[in-house]
Amino acid sequence: MMNPALLVLADGRFPAGGHAHSGGAEAAVKAGRIRDSAGLAAFCAGRLHTAGLTAAALAAAAAGGRIDPLDLDRAADARMPSPALRAASRRLGRQLIRAARTVWPDAALERLAAERPRGVHQPVVLGLTAAAAGLTPADAASAAAYESVSGPVTACVRLLGLDPFRATAVLAGLTAELAEVAARAGEAAAEAGATGDLDALPAASAPLLDLYAEQHAGWAVRLFAS
Repeated sequence: MMNPALLVLADGRFPAGGHAHSGGAEAAVKAGRIRDSAGLAAFCAGRLHTAGLTAAALAAAAAGGRIDPLDLDRAADARMPSPALRAASRRLGRQLIRAARTVWPDAALERLAAERPRGVHQPVVLGLTAAAAGLTPADAASAAAYESVSGPVTACVRLLGLDPFRATAVLAGLTAELAEVAARAGEAAAEAGATGDLDALPAASAPLLDLYAEQHAGWAVRLFAS
């Protein structure tokens, strides 16, 4: 049976700051790559299998508790070549840890907040939060994978005035791929935890998302923080 804590953590209303970020969708809309639900579906699928897979594996590894979170934070840093994306991830990590420490008080979260007051990458915090909530590494991977596409879907309703029914249908249409990505991420995290080899974690590349992030950071007027 699904742990209700997973529903709380994956809920877009959880006060972790994700509502202020589009996951690259705002820049993709401006570039003309997302014009409708079909374009949104293509964008989300690409994001899921790259940034989403990487984030899901980091979250699962953090939830597994066998790798030092600071080592995972460095691994996350190495997988984000864009300074703008790294900054956004750490901002989201700071916001998530604030919420998590209130909802699921935990010594590991307190220690991380004290050791890294400037922030830890969001997928790592997500994994530690999942563990604090009594969730499994597989749950953490599922939450991270879902988050990688739910943000852009919600953003495009605001950016394009997209029909929310069609936008939700895009998200529902990714169900099988979400499960596949979460499973792959969980397997990679388990291998990394067993061997201590962080190279076992995916480092799927999405160069266009990196470029979009840098362009978006320089805009004087924008609706979303990233």
